[in-house]
Amino acid sequence: MTNYRIVDKETYYRKGVFRHFSEDCKCSVSMTARIDVADLAAYSKEKGSKFYVNFLYLLSKTLNSRDDYKMGYLWQTNELICYDVINPTQYVFHEDTETCSPVYTTYAEDYDVFYAGALNDLETAKKTREYGLDMANHPNWFDASYIPWLSYDSLNVELPDGHLFFPPIVNWGKYREENGRLLMPVSVRLNHAIADGYLVANVFRLLQKEIESFVRR
Repeated sequence: MTNYRIVDKETYYRKGVFRHFSEDCKCSVSMTARIDVADLAAYSKEKGSKFYVNFLYLLSKTLNSRDDYKMGYLWQTNELICYDVINPTQYVFHEDTETCSPVYTTYAEDYDVFYAGALNDLETAKKTREYGLDMANHPNWFDASYIPWLSYDSLNVELPDGHLFFPPIVNWGKYREENGRLLMPVSVRLNHAIADGYLVANVFRLLQKEIESFVRR
């Protein structure tokens, strides 16, 4: 069951911005930045855990830490909502067909629960070659896609003009060493009606803090 609360658009703290970018100028905001993941890579190696799943957990925790990243829009009733929790849609790549399959993973704040669930979901998805995207039954899932073949500098995800799609879309690529640091490109796309440059940039800041806290456990 998907739980959410309806946000009163008259008292919403971004009321004016929301009205402008949901009526006058419908658009999104995207940003790419490189974050230092040297400590997370070292931690993952030391613990014998998968860097990818650890990062997915920290990303999910970051996006669930603030209501601005959990917003939704019910076009049927023209209601702005905030979900109690959002979950990652990760992807598994099939080498034989060079295609990918979406993997719906439920977020759990408990790291061990999330880690086991994410791995199990990936193994299950490896057995299919279907795209299987089911957004209608997964409204509070955000897109979390890893691009392991390239350490890119920028990436843009384009949606149709006027489409009020509020779940975050996050991509990240291969990390590379620079001056003794491991820098990984991360791209975040949010709808401008519910987020501005500060809120997009804040994802990177919060994510870096979550990484620092995680490796000190």
